[in-house]
Amino acid sequence: MNPKMKELRQKAMKLPLEPGVYIMHNAKKEIIYIGKAKALKNRVSQYFGSQNNHSEKVRRMVDHVDYFEYIITDSEFEALVLEASLIKLHKPHYNILLKDDKGYSYIKISNEQYPRITEAKKPDETGEFIGPYTSSYYVKNAVDQAVKIFRLPTCSKKFPEDFGKGRPCLNYHIKQCCGLCRGKISAEEYGETVREAVAFLKNGTSLSVKDLEREMNEAAENLEFERAARIRDRIIAVKRMSDKQKVVAAKVKEQDVIALFADDKDGCFQVFRFTEGKLYDRETFLIKDIGEENTAFSEFLIQYYSGREKIPPCITVDRELEDAEAINAFLTEKAGKKTELFVPQRGERLALVSMCRSNAAEVLAQSKNSQGKQYAVLKELGELLGLEKLPMYIESYDISNLAGTENVAGMVVFEGGRPLKSAYRKFKIKSFEGQDDFASMNEVLTRRFEEYYKLKDKGEGFGRLPDLILLDGGKGQISAVRPVLKKLNIDVPLFGMVKDDKHRTRAITDGEGEIELKSIRSTFKFVTEIQDEVHRFAIGYHHQRRSSSAFKSSLTDIEGIGKTRAKNLLKHFGSIKNIREAELKELENAPTMTKNAAEAVYRYFHEDNTADSESPT
Repeated sequence: MNPKMKELRQKAMKLPLEPGVYIMHNAKKEIIYIGKAKALKNRVSQYFGSQNNHSEKVRRMVDHVDYFEYIITDSEFEALVLEASLIKLHKPHYNILLKDDKGYSYIKISNEQYPRITEAKKPDETGEFIGPYTSSYYVKNAVDQAVKIFRLPTCSKKFPEDFGKGRPCLNYHIKQCCGLCRGKISAEEYGETVREAVAFLKNGTSLSVKDLEREMNEAAENLEFERAARIRDRIIAVKRMSDKQKVVAAKVKEQDVIALFADDKDGCFQVFRFTEGKLYDRETFLIKDIGEENTAFSEFLIQYYSGREKIPPCITVDRELEDAEAINAFLTEKAGKKTELFVPQRGERLALVSMCRSNAAEVLAQSKNSQGKQYAVLKELGELLGLEKLPMYIESYDISNLAGTENVAGMVVFEGGRPLKSAYRKFKIKSFEGQDDFASMNEVLTRRFEEYYKLKDKGEGFGRLPDLILLDGGKGQISAVRPVLKKLNIDVPLFGMVKDDKHRTRAITDGEGEIELKSIRSTFKFVTEIQDEVHRFAIGYHHQRRSSSAFKSSLTDIEGIGKTRAKNLLKHFGSIKNIREAELKELENAPTMTKNAAEAVYRYFHEDNTADSESPT
């Protein structure tokens, strides 16, 4: 902990309750964090109070603070503008910093007898260039479309040198290439095709179709039926490509859609940019050690649009932000026209936000190669169960007993699709004796979520809410637990894992209907893994309790032998059998044993043997 914490808090408590910007420095006088506040005193003092409510990133930052400065502003909006300017100037270590290294992109038409159309990062002397474009995504899609529509070659062959060398590739056979390598297309005919492709790239779909239809009609009138047929096929391809674009088209003509997906540490921002109702660009930003999500989201918006000349009138985001009003004012001023943040609740724009967030989750998963499959199956499970967010943190429960004796429960946790064994917990059923799995499940979940309210400020262990609860059982277990969640006001999705008559995972139930799993292989395998693990853990604890009970009924029943001596005896002799067969002197020499204790142990086992031998048969 920072040794200057008390001093820093005292200084923070003297700050005014006015908007402004605060600047954190380390002992080397380096700026490590810049933030804004509606009320400086309230915001800055939070850093130097209890650390339980802070993310790991904030705690680390606070540990390095040596002193802070502040600048009072007239409004929260002015504080936001000043914060953005200072962050851009100083690039503090603990602020989110976006690398603006996209540059420009161009479409290149090479200077060759048989020209190629490709993407390029900068113009040179080797071709004609269309651009610049700020979106590399747009350029890549446009080139891909033109090449497919006009069936231009994408192979590495050189023409005309490689005419007739080898057979045409697969693209020719699936009609995605004109087969230039066969040597049966003249330079003039090929050049005309490239000019049409360039016109398509420059003019867009609608103008391109009109021009192509005019050329097709002219060719037909001149009885050039083969040429007319080729142009007809291109028109069909252009229209088909246009229909594909409608899959990612929106009713709102111009907007950006932004979503964040984060695990406990890192995050990914995904930006979809729409113009004329169609997706024309997407950008991805991976953020390490993201900290508090909403704070990171606000910082991202300010930095992202600080570096953009064009800001759309609507920015659709996946969450409500506390400082949305100030951000709106900032964006409106920078754009020179009204701009607003919009959080959709239903309909098309909510679907776009969900798609954007799913893409962010996918990118984050791919950035962590070892977890890619786990993220994918979590996404599949979430969609199957209709969950609002990915079930990154899953708790699962099972009951174990033997005819109502040693009644226990086990809780296992899966985080990011993997077992988190440090979060596993054991429960001994306390409220009743006998066998009642439903009452046992009720007690366990009650105790677990009562602990949540005691520890929620810490945000870990029982102080953290799961994204999903899976019970080992069906409708009965669900019915036993649902009232607990309702009573304690716990809003967490609850499902049961149903087994078949061979004790194998069969389905998931919400207490009403069942969702079969066997046809969904990856989800079936994952849920089976959870069910097997929680069963193993609960059974293991039950066996442990039974062993402990048997242990208690033997050694600890002897006068003068408590748990410590019993454990030492077992450790020294290795087994109950060896203790029974030990001589009195051996027992006296064992660790922590006294003469009286040794005599008591010797007498206990040998008197029992005598009694057995004298019992009537």
